[in-house]
Amino acid sequence: MSNDVIVSPPVELPEFARSRVNLADATLGAKAVAVSDEFFAPIERMFNPEPARFYPDRYDDHGKWMDGWETRRRRNGGHDWSIIRLGLPGVIRGIDFDTSFFTGNFAPAVALEACNCAEGDPTSDSEWVTLVPSKSLQGNSHHFVEISDERVWTHLRLNIYPDGGIARLRVYGDVAIDWSTRGDEVIDLIALENGGRQVAWSDAHFGMPMKMLKPGRGVNMGDGWETRRRREPGHDWAIFELGCPGVIERIEVDTAHFKGNFPAGCSIQAARVEWGTDQSVITQSMFWETLLPEQPLTADAIHSFAEQIRDLGPITHIRFNMIPDGGVSRLRLFGRPVKDGK
Repeated sequence: MSNDVIVSPPVELPEFARSRVNLADATLGAKAVAVSDEFFAPIERMFNPEPARFYPDRYDDHGKWMDGWETRRRRNGGHDWSIIRLGLPGVIRGIDFDTSFFTGNFAPAVALEACNCAEGDPTSDSEWVTLVPSKSLQGNSHHFVEISDERVWTHLRLNIYPDGGIARLRVYGDVAIDWSTRGDEVIDLIALENGGRQVAWSDAHFGMPMKMLKPGRGVNMGDGWETRRRREPGHDWAIFELGCPGVIERIEVDTAHFKGNFPAGCSIQAARVEWGTDQSVITQSMFWETLLPEQPLTADAIHSFAEQIRDLGPITHIRFNMIPDGGVSRLRLFGRPVKDGK
């Protein structure tokens, strides 16, 4: 059997997806809690955050190996469906129904419903709301759908008509946190699970900055933010918004798995942003005050900073400067949330 593999090429993301978290990411805990059928390909593949792959010569006991969710051909009417628990509850801004490499076997149409079930999983009494009415799909394509709904959802019901396959389901949104129920303990204010998000970046050739905010340590060199080799003056940077305004007490920069390509150093600027847009923040960030002066970094190590942090009071955004380029696996900003505006 050939080991040749074809990887789905990068696609230009719409604005709603560029700065949002994929709430249907398996590494954040997204999973199917019920599914009508998964004969040809198990549904968990649909939540893989990596691009879909195609192996021309790969087959298993059920037929052609496909990187996604694929049901058998229906001969008795009806349609296939799955109920999905999102990795994190959130406000959904948009969807990508990705049928990469599904050509003669893609699902011809889909519909998507949502519900908020904070305790456990949906039951027969749960109330479902339609987010995406029946929508036609094409093979080997991305289908982006923007959502205008400010409600918080925990579960989705994906209906495919009548059967077939979907390579990836990506659910872009803002993580919902009820800060009124949180204490004032020190937490990672920039973590994805606490509402942190990427805003803008100079380059992400080998990996998006959002990966630095994921739980746990990086599993390999692909599980972090990595830029191309810089051949011109300057340095790379990424801007992040904290999940809640807070005062930073400790910072960790983890270069796990980055050995011949770790940055020489880093610095962090920060501000409390009260107005503007993601685009306007890019210009503002060049003039933000220094939270962490430039610090040297080493290969494959966790670097912890506390006494080096300058007291700027509560902040909402940071600009992480990677000097001059390279890769960082994780970034942690430990501090106390400020919820009363002071």
